[in-house]
Amino acid sequence: MRLSLALILSVLPCPAMAQDADTLAIERAVLTMRPGDHRWADDPAQGGEISMVVSVPMQMAFVYRGDRLVGASTVSTGKPGKRTPIGEYVILQKRPFHRSNLYNNAPMPFMQRLTWGGVALHAGSLPGYPASHGCIRIPTPFARALFQVTRLGGQVAVVNEVIAFPARRPADAAPVLDGTIAGMLAARDDRVSGGGRAR
Repeated sequence: MRLSLALILSVLPCPAMAQDADTLAIERAVLTMRPGDHRWADDPAQGGEISMVVSVPMQMAFVYRGDRLVGASTVSTGKPGKRTPIGEYVILQKRPFHRSNLYNNAPMPFMQRLTWGGVALHAGSLPGYPASHGCIRIPTPFARALFQVTRLGGQVAVVNEVIAFPARRPADAAPVLDGTIAGMLAARDDRVSGGGRAR
């Protein structure tokens, strides 16, 4: 699969939009990433909302600030029988350290909850294949960097497709939301906290 992505990237021209040196370096690094590898080149001064697209077949995550690719990482999604659900999500809760209330009190550093049914982004083991109980595991340094720039209501799309041009955010991969969801989330007092267990 990575070879075909390499061929596509080498034959077709990259889009001119958002093609700075950091973005191109991240896109090229995707071709050779091994489990646990990641790249991060965010510049918050450039403005724009953070969103994320997770490709289950690629076992990769791509982070965008507006339409600009600012990060890429290997991931480990849900194993057979516990697959990570495909869909569009918003970040419901953030905790710098969390323990699973479903799976033996397992540590979930830099947890960002996507569903109330047990799916979250968090730092964890990356064996190179789907191995989680449905969560999206990412490398600890990447999880820390992502945690610092996301917000409640931030957009995360989990897709069942290969993303041929990661430097160009797929238009239909992340929903465009108004302030309604963020406002509803802010009304709950337990969404962002320093640690502990979720309900």
